[in-house]
Amino acid sequence: MIGRGGAPPDDAELVRRGRQGDRDAIGQLLNRHQAVVYRFLLGLLADEDLAADVTQETLVRALRNLNGFRGDASFRTWLLAIARNEGRGALRRAGRRREAALDEVAPPMDSGATPEAQAMASAEVRRVRRVLDTLPEKQRLSVYLRLFDGLSFREIARATDSTEGSARVNYHHGLRRLRERLNDDEPH
Repeated sequence: MIGRGGAPPDDAELVRRGRQGDRDAIGQLLNRHQAVVYRFLLGLLADEDLAADVTQETLVRALRNLNGFRGDASFRTWLLAIARNEGRGALRRAGRRREAALDEVAPPMDSGATPEAQAMASAEVRRVRRVLDTLPEKQRLSVYLRLFDGLSFREIARATDSTEGSARVNYHHGLRRLRERLNDDEPH
């Protein structure tokens, strides 16, 4: 459905319509943010299957609590805060942090690349993901959210339950550590 001026409706419009029972608006809203929630949870949980399950739990919880969304932050930030809480709950229930899944994620392949180039790219993506997963949680999440999802530092702060200044520091320290560890991990 198209919003004002032929542009897709913004989140605030979709929330308003969703609160009135518009299922299409709710579907658009959740579909719009599902990928960022999944990537956030993958960074937190390091397990594809668990991240997918918790993504669904997050979306269901957001849907049930849509009337509780006050609009103090963006809908995406509110959704990521729910995801953070759901993800931490999943970690507590699991009793430990799962580590292996990021190494098993297959990167998207360039269909025009040679098999050798695809194999090298795949190995490099696995290496970056493996090193990224060694960062402390808030640094790892800050890097994920900034680089892969383009969140502002204010949004990252709300999603990680920290201050905007801490989000900046975590991002910059995380990026520095990532570079250092990638250089140290470089095949010789």
